[in-house]
Amino acid sequence: MRIGGLASGMDTDTLIRDLMKAERMPLEKLTRKKQTLEWQRDEYRNVNKLLTELRNMSFDMRLQGTYFSKTTTSSSTSVSATANASASEGTYNVKVERLATAAVRVSQSSISNNPAAKVDPNAKLSTQEGKFNSGFDLNADGMIEFSLVSYNENGTKNQPAPFVFDPTQVSLNDVLKQINDSSLGVRAFYDATADKVVMERTKTGNFNQTTEFLGAEIGYNGTTASFLANTLQMKAGDNSTGTWVSTETGGTNAKFTYNGVLTVEPPTNQYTINNITFNFSEATNTEETITISSNTDKAFDSIMQFVKKYNEVIENLNGKISEEKFRSYQPLTEEEKEAMTEKQVELWEERAKSGLLRSDTIISSGLNQMRVNIYTPHSGAIDGYKQLSDLGISSSSNYRDAGKLSVNETELRNKLRENPEAVWQLFGLNGNTNETKGIARRLQETIDSTIKKIENRAGNNLRTNQQFGIGRNLINVDRQINRFEDRLVQVEDRYWKQFSAMEKAIQKSNQQSMYLMQQFSLGM
Repeated sequence: MRIGGLASGMDTDTLIRDLMKAERMPLEKLTRKKQTLEWQRDEYRNVNKLLTELRNMSFDMRLQGTYFSKTTTSSSTSVSATANASASEGTYNVKVERLATAAVRVSQSSISNNPAAKVDPNAKLSTQEGKFNSGFDLNADGMIEFSLVSYNENGTKNQPAPFVFDPTQVSLNDVLKQINDSSLGVRAFYDATADKVVMERTKTGNFNQTTEFLGAEIGYNGTTASFLANTLQMKAGDNSTGTWVSTETGGTNAKFTYNGVLTVEPPTNQYTINNITFNFSEATNTEETITISSNTDKAFDSIMQFVKKYNEVIENLNGKISEEKFRSYQPLTEEEKEAMTEKQVELWEERAKSGLLRSDTIISSGLNQMRVNIYTPHSGAIDGYKQLSDLGISSSSNYRDAGKLSVNETELRNKLRENPEAVWQLFGLNGNTNETKGIARRLQETIDSTIKKIENRAGNNLRTNQQFGIGRNLINVDRQINRFEDRLVQVEDRYWKQFSAMEKAIQKSNQQSMYLMQQFSLGM
């Protein structure tokens, strides 16, 4: 804290502050330059965002699925279908005789011996043994041990290591969770209301084609598995052989007949044949009819959205490179902002940001090449489908639109109905030269090149300032600002020292004057 002017009576603080305003003018110029660079960087990145959207849409326009999508209708809600682009148009008959189901096992009776005091599935098993209908048969180590078996889709047996539990450390829910987390593909849980344990396969189908476990999908063997058979009451009938008697329900394959000649039994209620995926929700008494037809609406909508995005990009970029630049509107300093209202600041900055990309060579070059891509005929396409104008897509007659496209919707729909493959070739066909490449492929390559050039100048969110042109300029400006701020501190210190020296001189002069006045007064 500095106090001046005690001897001179001058407002030293105000004087130095005014002097420093003049000294800070070059710093304000650097600060404005930094703000302009940041605005310009952000403008470039906004351009890249628009170009990326058009590039992604151009990629979609290269795909055959955009033009060859199919619509399916069904005569019944019991059978539905989806068709890929390669599916043939026509009608298909399907009769579903049986749905696929998952195998399920349930305790044959309540596992608790007292309905009023049922087993607590969250308590340690050792504390609940008296509540079970049957106690625990432990192995030589005092552990509960059992093995479970399931079958894979290829018919192989899935038999992980035996489950071994310490009844003093785990609860019933802990045991069931271990089954759920195993590779068996079995979901197990205890239902307190029914007082039973349920085990079910997580996938539908009948994969056990052997006589083992009487063809069951979930099974065990070995005399160590009495916890499953007795404690959890999952045995049925005589289990003296140590083999789990089959009490499953489900575990069946679906069965359907395709076009009256081909019978298929898939393990799920979804099956793909002849590029058509059928989905079954219930068995049918009669044949159901699925009709496949071309969906030109999707291709039409895709092309219309592409044209709309292209026009949006063209309009935006043309606006950027022709935008008026107001040189008298520079970025505001913090002091200038404080003296203005929010609306005034907003309007000022709108003018200050105008024209940041005026006459930009990267954007201008990209726009010119995009127009070439759009209007150059495709030499590899068939006659009548060699350029966009053949599809009813032409350049706007208004010169102010600067290359925007307009669409004759009726003509475009007719072309899509007549030959959707030819339309795809015009957009997506690949080739070795610009003339033999589809319009979407050309456009995507041009946009990729433009985006890279802009990123080299303005970077992206993944690049540091050292990795692009404007970023390096920002680093240099920051260094200049830091050096200048250090210099300003020195200049301000010098001013204070000079004024302090002046104050001392004035004070000394005043003391001498007082001394002389005292001497003169004594002489009188």
